[in-house]
Amino acid sequence: MKRVAFIFPGQGSQAIGMGKDFYENSEKAKNLIDTVSESSGIDFKNLLFTENENLEKTQFTQPAILLVSIIALELFREKSDISPTYLLGHSLGEFSALVATGAISLEDAVNLVKKRGELMSEACEDVDAGMMAVIGLSDEKIEEVCESAREDGKKVWGANYNSDGQVVLAGIRGDLESIQGKLKEEKARKSVVLNMSVASHCELLSSATGELHKEMEKVVGESFEFPIVSNVTAKPYQSRGDALELLTQQLVSPVRYSDSIKNIADEVDLFIEFGHGGVLKGLNRRIVKSIPTLVVSDMASLQKALDDI
Repeated sequence: MKRVAFIFPGQGSQAIGMGKDFYENSEKAKNLIDTVSESSGIDFKNLLFTENENLEKTQFTQPAILLVSIIALELFREKSDISPTYLLGHSLGEFSALVATGAISLEDAVNLVKKRGELMSEACEDVDAGMMAVIGLSDEKIEEVCESAREDGKKVWGANYNSDGQVVLAGIRGDLESIQGKLKEEKARKSVVLNMSVASHCELLSSATGELHKEMEKVVGESFEFPIVSNVTAKPYQSRGDALELLTQQLVSPVRYSDSIKNIADEVDLFIEFGHGGVLKGLNRRIVKSIPTLVVSDMASLQKALDDI
């Protein structure tokens, strides 16, 4: 039996139309979307399947991505009894992992990440927050540049350590733009300020941590069927106490995705990504080329994953 890790994408993987194939071809998917729409007050059919601006707003992006990921997982589970050795999510995806391990219901998770998005937006509403992708520099060199900038009073931090040579920074937009010259001087191939109004995984979100912890305390349970690899520590945890602490810290700590994958690579033969976009498959290809990643994002890819396992 192959040793498998189930992985779940975060923000940036969203697109109009995601989940539609599931909805049109699976009664279970239709029921999940209809039920969660009613319990959350979010019209997910409209949010997911019609042109709208809300899907790019973090308080709607997060529930939408989580819902599609869990639908993909549930349809896979209908046809396969494979149990994961580990669960791992990228940022928001760690909340999808909480659902997958049985620590929180889908309905509660959707409402929780909607609240998380609202708290993140509120924390950044009075600052010109932003994020910037940097390609072609080592993690250590980027950390040096950011630390030097902070010593000069700028607010810039490493936010997502995605793969060797691919890092996303967060902070004040003007401060991020101000270090692009230094990054180029250090031989970065590219630095691109992203179209985002929230600065994730940095100190600008400090004001949101207390409220998020309170919200999690209400809905996260004691059942953890499978271990989750933490974005914060890149190590597995399997308890409510750890989940509450680590997912609170995650708001203001960088996502150590590359380290997380490397740390479990010796114990995994296959990754399966549940949700739209295949973003994590692309990252995995650069981190651990020898371990394949399958993607379940629609009915055809579901069948392909089942055939390829």
